[in-house]
Amino acid sequence: MRTPDERDTRYAWYVVALLTALYAVAFIDRQVLNLLVDPIKDELALSEVEVSLLQGLAFMGAYIAFGPVFGWRADVGHRRNLLLFGAILWSAFTVLCGLLKGFAGLFIARAGVGAAEACLIPAAWSLLSDYFSRERLPRAMSVFVTGPYIGGGLALIFGGTVIGSVDAFGAFLPLLADLSPWRLVFVCVGAPGLLLGLALLTIREPRRRSFSAVQASDRRFTLREVAMFLWQGRAFFVRFYVGMSAVIVALYALPAWIPAFLIRNHGANAAQVGLQYGTLVLVAGTLGVLSGPLAARWLHARGHVDAPVRACAWAGLALVPFCAMLPLAPSYVAALALAAGATFCYSFPQSMAAAALQFAAPNRMRGVVSSIYVFLASVIGLGLAPTLVAAITQWAFNDPARVGESLGIVSGTAGIVAALLMFGSLAHYRRAVERA
Repeated sequence: MRTPDERDTRYAWYVVALLTALYAVAFIDRQVLNLLVDPIKDELALSEVEVSLLQGLAFMGAYIAFGPVFGWRADVGHRRNLLLFGAILWSAFTVLCGLLKGFAGLFIARAGVGAAEACLIPAAWSLLSDYFSRERLPRAMSVFVTGPYIGGGLALIFGGTVIGSVDAFGAFLPLLADLSPWRLVFVCVGAPGLLLGLALLTIREPRRRSFSAVQASDRRFTLREVAMFLWQGRAFFVRFYVGMSAVIVALYALPAWIPAFLIRNHGANAAQVGLQYGTLVLVAGTLGVLSGPLAARWLHARGHVDAPVRACAWAGLALVPFCAMLPLAPSYVAALALAAGATFCYSFPQSMAAAALQFAAPNRMRGVVSSIYVFLASVIGLGLAPTLVAAITQWAFNDPARVGESLGIVSGTAGIVAALLMFGSLAHYRRAVERA
């Protein structure tokens, strides 16, 4: 019988499937709030900016605060147990989002979700890097990175279903019958994560490995050594981190406010948007993620050793026209089509970015290198994007109906910044590959 220490086995793909499901559940818990903006505003009497703080700052502040801690633990500790602890904790806080009263209680619960979810990326990426060879890792990463799009789509679909069938859910779960629809959504999407977290007990911790024959695969590095490694590679890492963070701006801004845009500007209702836009995110996002490695392989076959980063750069550039045209969409169907194009573009580079960082660092640095990426992407993307869109809508336009224009400005500019920085990092990435 094969052991889980062997790379590229069926067991390794089982690990991918379970981690992908976990990532999807995490994104359901994270993203379902986007469908519930107006009901939460009405019940709690919140402003646009206060809702954006629940979408961004509450989650992001805790996420970035705990990211480096969990990144370090992923490098030195038991990664499976770290994921088990985090999954149960973030699911419990999601349930609390539907039970606590007032803005402060909801803010604290969202912060709890963010703090616990900070363990996921460093631990999961590190685990996958030890379960797969260099040749198979991009494909494994592309499957894992479908998690946010599966989860984001299911969050909208399931949230819309619960809102549209609240009486049936109340009859099935009488203890929850007195909860308002948006509170019921939080309870229903948080509970399954508790069970999925326990399924992690079926994963065993793999032996730590290196992608290079000359690197000590299990050597532990001091913080000084990690800092020196990043400093020496700063020409690449800074451009790459900030460029991909700009892509993340679009990844969070668009799902956060497109439901409100479709409801306010095109006369849709929450259940309709949840089902249709949720399906779109699931399909277009998954196709984008799975297409990334194919495009990179095509570029590499034509002599581009910088293929992963080059593919990311083109994705950022392709994102711009979809975002710019979104507020000009003449109909609900046209708006959905443009949203589909934007979703494909911002999802396209995600698996390539994940794999490139794993190739660029020794084994015992992967957690820290990944957590820095997550930290910057969270600060620039998750922390800035929803609130920046809300601020432009509320203070520059002073009109909630112009949220589409705010989305176009923020996401389109992000795509331009991403393309410029990623194209600018290509030469530095090639030198990093030569050194490796």
